[in-house]
Amino acid sequence: MRYRILGVAQAIDDQGTPIPVGGPRLRALLTVLALHPTRTLTPETLIEEIWATDDAPPQDAPAALQALVGRLRRTLGKDSIASGPGGYRLAATEDDVDLHVFERQVREGTRALALGDPAAAHRLLTTALALWRGPALADLPDRTAAAARPEALRLEATRGRAAAALRLGRAADAVPELTGLTTAHPYDEPLHALLIRALRDTGRPADALVAYETARRTLAEGLGTDPGPELQALHASLLTQEPVPLGAPPPRTGNLRPRLTSFVGREPELEAVRSELHRARLVTLTGPGGSGKTRLAEEAAAGLPQAWLVELAPLDRPEAVPGAVVSALGLRETVLMTNELATVHKDPTALLVEYCAPRSQLLILDNCEHVIEAAAALAETLLTHCPGLTVLATSREPLGVPGESVRPVEPLAPEQAHRLFEERAATVRPGTAAVPGDAAAVDEICRRLDGLPLAIELA
Repeated sequence: MRYRILGVAQAIDDQGTPIPVGGPRLRALLTVLALHPTRTLTPETLIEEIWATDDAPPQDAPAALQALVGRLRRTLGKDSIASGPGGYRLAATEDDVDLHVFERQVREGTRALALGDPAAAHRLLTTALALWRGPALADLPDRTAAAARPEALRLEATRGRAAAALRLGRAADAVPELTGLTTAHPYDEPLHALLIRALRDTGRPADALVAYETARRTLAEGLGTDPGPELQALHASLLTQEPVPLGAPPPRTGNLRPRLTSFVGREPELEAVRSELHRARLVTLTGPGGSGKTRLAEEAAAGLPQAWLVELAPLDRPEAVPGAVVSALGLRETVLMTNELATVHKDPTALLVEYCAPRSQLLILDNCEHVIEAAAALAETLLTHCPGLTVLATSREPLGVPGESVRPVEPLAPEQAHRLFEERAATVRPGTAAVPGDAAAVDEICRRLDGLPLAIELA
């Protein structure tokens, strides 16, 4: 059985035939259950969602809910809804629900675009967007809060597909959609930038200049701000008519520094982390101090165009965590001209949400253990409100955020530890020839140091 909640709730049998689900309450029940297919939902939660807009639920709400569950079982099959002491659960996985399939495909498409594969990105994002048949969670009586994230992710997917089309030399296909999107979202600078690029790449520089002026005037009149660096750079290139490669991606950003030493060992772990970042939006590398969590995280993010490292080790109080992220992203110089927004952005978390929401980025929160609760709270807030964001954390313990994928970083295997020692020794004393007994001595040193990379480097 498959379930569709990106529009009016539907159930599809294994032959691909829709099963009629009659009545708004019944569709609301199916929507809530499909929204959380791996969780058992309490009767109180279901009642609150199904009768959200009523002044009061039915006098005997548990009995009314039980009757609805019975009707849904008769419609979908008696085994479709599992029940237990804690409540009810849809007998399905996330792969059976269109919303969760959509989110996974958008993550994969966004990551493919960041890794320089626009063809795969365009294919994945087009497939994801085709799952929509109407407003997300349309049958929930009060859908505003729950539908905010899917709707934002839909916009992110549309933006990413347009960017992929430009890189593939198909700018003409993207112009009509981008024109409509910039009208519907007038303050979204990345959308304006994409439209200007698309017009430029289709040989319409005059129209691109008009689009820039429209964006500049909209931002000035609505927010009291000037266009950001990307829009200004595009405007300058149009005025000077500098040759720009067709569909050229925006300049690389991020703050990862080139490493001065080689990355030794950990090849299987590195591939596993990179693969996990395609599937999960929060990946936490755990392990003792000196186990190499930070270096593994940096290597996993190497080459990504929007990767930002936030060093939390220097912080001496949890309240400083959002400010550290603001500083790492270079937002300290952001000046907001209207009084209303200036008030809002005294809160660094609000500034981060606004900045990250329309962007696809990887945020590395390094050394979270001594500010674990603050780091976890910020990560959950940003992941909830910023659909294109992925967080890679390093910590001695998991963050405990829903959806977190935890990957322990084990000590180096003996062969890897030996290789690391030899490479670092050769750096310190180039040309030193090995003598009999060296291998055994190095193995003994690495064993006594428990295979910890930092300890081996210090030795």
